[in-house]
Amino acid sequence: MSTGLDEDTMRSVQSGRETMGSMLRAAQKHLQKVFIVWVVGLVGTIYALQEFLWDRLKADMIERTAEEADIVAVTPFDVILLQVKIGAVIGILLALPFLIYYSRDALRERDLWPADRVPLWKLWSLLLIAIGLFAGGILYSYNLFFPLMFDFLAENAANAGFRPDYSITKWVGFVALLGFSFGLAAQLPLFMSALSYTGIVPYETFRDRWRVAVVLIFGFGALFSPPDPFTQVMWALPLVGLYVVSLGISKILVLTKRAGEEVGAATVARTRWNKLAAGAVVAGGAVYYLLATPAFQYIQAFAAWFPSDQLTGDIARPDLLGLGTETTAIAIAAVFGVVAAIVVLYYYMIKALDVAAAEAGNYGDPTAIDIEPLSAGAVRSAPVQRFQEMEEQEALELAQSAMDDGNPDKAEAILGRWDFAQDTMAGTGEAADDEDEEDADVVTSTTAGVMNAFTEEETTEDDIGGYYHDIAFILDSLTSKAIWFVGTFMAISGAAFVFLYSGGIGDIRNTFVSNLPPSMRADVTFVNLHPVEHLIFIVKFSAILGAVAVLPLIVYFAWPALKERGFVGGQRGVLGIWSGTVIASMIGGSLVGFTYVAPTVISWLAFDVLQSGMIISYRVAKFGWLVLALTVGIGLLFEIPVTMLLFHRGNIITFQSVQDRWRTVTLGVFVAGALFSPKGIFTMFLVSIPVTIAFLVGLGVLWLYTLGGRRAPEGAEPAD
Repeated sequence: MSTGLDEDTMRSVQSGRETMGSMLRAAQKHLQKVFIVWVVGLVGTIYALQEFLWDRLKADMIERTAEEADIVAVTPFDVILLQVKIGAVIGILLALPFLIYYSRDALRERDLWPADRVPLWKLWSLLLIAIGLFAGGILYSYNLFFPLMFDFLAENAANAGFRPDYSITKWVGFVALLGFSFGLAAQLPLFMSALSYTGIVPYETFRDRWRVAVVLIFGFGALFSPPDPFTQVMWALPLVGLYVVSLGISKILVLTKRAGEEVGAATVARTRWNKLAAGAVVAGGAVYYLLATPAFQYIQAFAAWFPSDQLTGDIARPDLLGLGTETTAIAIAAVFGVVAAIVVLYYYMIKALDVAAAEAGNYGDPTAIDIEPLSAGAVRSAPVQRFQEMEEQEALELAQSAMDDGNPDKAEAILGRWDFAQDTMAGTGEAADDEDEEDADVVTSTTAGVMNAFTEEETTEDDIGGYYHDIAFILDSLTSKAIWFVGTFMAISGAAFVFLYSGGIGDIRNTFVSNLPPSMRADVTFVNLHPVEHLIFIVKFSAILGAVAVLPLIVYFAWPALKERGFVGGQRGVLGIWSGTVIASMIGGSLVGFTYVAPTVISWLAFDVLQSGMIISYRVAKFGWLVLALTVGIGLLFEIPVTMLLFHRGNIITFQSVQDRWRTVTLGVFVAGALFSPKGIFTMFLVSIPVTIAFLVGLGVLWLYTLGGRRAPEGAEPAD
């Protein structure tokens, strides 16, 4: 039986199956214990959720919000099924370590378990560090991020006229995803340290690519956090700080490995005891001054400004265990003093390890070596790359510094090493240039040979090579205009987002409700079942407006290439008129639909519900897309016949071409409706049938305009 998987993938899948089977067979005698652990985790989680966790979560995250928010169940089984799912996941997480431990013999046979005995204290240390980091991420999200975020989201939704009634399944899923992302992100120090120490990713890569790392962190923040700048910054900034800390940990581990011989922290501390003491006194004194003197008012002012309900401006000086504020201030100052001393010790440890690594010949990044602390012997054995990038003035300054320190041997070594590096560069530069040029010729000729199969002019139109050449030609013509597309999209979508986000969506909601019949206005409410439902709707709607605005630009700038490849013909100026009609249709259709059509349709849909005494609570996203379809959608439907008429008059797409392919167009509309409709066949017909009717109306208008196809488009050559 043939499959779509290659042999490597099949082998990987088979190996995974065999490994799992081996683990289960090896742990067969202990599976009962593993199952008991899973059951205990399941039952314990369900009990904890029922007894106090639900109330605690709601109290800590929802009830402290400025606006009233509720957690609701939309089906009778929401809560019980959710508790079982959470309990099952917790049980698996608890049982998995036991399963792995009991199957260690099978893993050892497949070389998936360390052959050498690893001290238990190392395993427990790594495990405790990982758990501590994960718990730290969870605590940050629970105590600071979630309360501030839900306060902001609930207030933003309430200002727009939407009730923040969160579905318990959506709310818990949202909290779990974000909480897990914080716990996972907190593993960054462990992750970076392991990669740097093992050499899988050199420490210098993390150090030199920090700008890329910051961009990626904010990018992941945009994915995991709600689509608003405030929460994205709250997600990303702690991770950026954690990245800096991870760099520091990775550096000292890597330097310790490269040094070869241990640089004792005690030795460095004895040598630099005065520096450590100065750092401790300065840091501890500053903390004591802030806590034990009238300067504490500055901390109170910051607490009053900070956007958290847990911090207020009337906080008192700390008093731990009833020791008194003075003693507590001394204790806290001592802790900060110790931390400051550790930071100073870290600084001097790095300097000592740098020298030891250089003496041992393990440099890591050769261009980043500090020459000044090296001995004369280390300078002579230092890598040539450091001196190749060194300016002559720097070499002279380093040599002079060595002379001033009474070390003429080192000064001579620096100048000799620098002269050797310059001679090496002069002797190999030309050869390197020739080699690069030769390599470039090989790559160019090889690439040209490969691409010729796709881009030869003799390729027939039916061959994929011809289509590739056409597409590449058209895309190449758009490359230089990309700034126009990106700029237009960002301007339109950004303006729409800012308008809606800053209260515009609430104004639209109020205006729309005012157009409903008076009997409905007080009975129709809008709810958010997901904490960021209204924000996601704003983002999607803004993106649609930006994409619609960019489409005419793409067609306009691609016109010469499309015409040269024979895809279009006629008058390019028609596109300007067409762009204007698109904008006019959207605006006009939105006004008519918003004022008359949408209120009428929704009133008709809600009539029976209100007559039966039911309460109407529309979901923001569902209601928003319905209103969008009844407003902007009407304008776009009207634009279909207008576009067909304009393109025929401009000899772009003639009536005859449309008439010959009307079945294909109709089928394409239904296929697109099936692909992009969110709720199956009903919404497919709900979208596809109006579009098809508009297309057929346009076909009828063209038939009348062309007198049954006898009138040729303007500027077209008469038929023979």
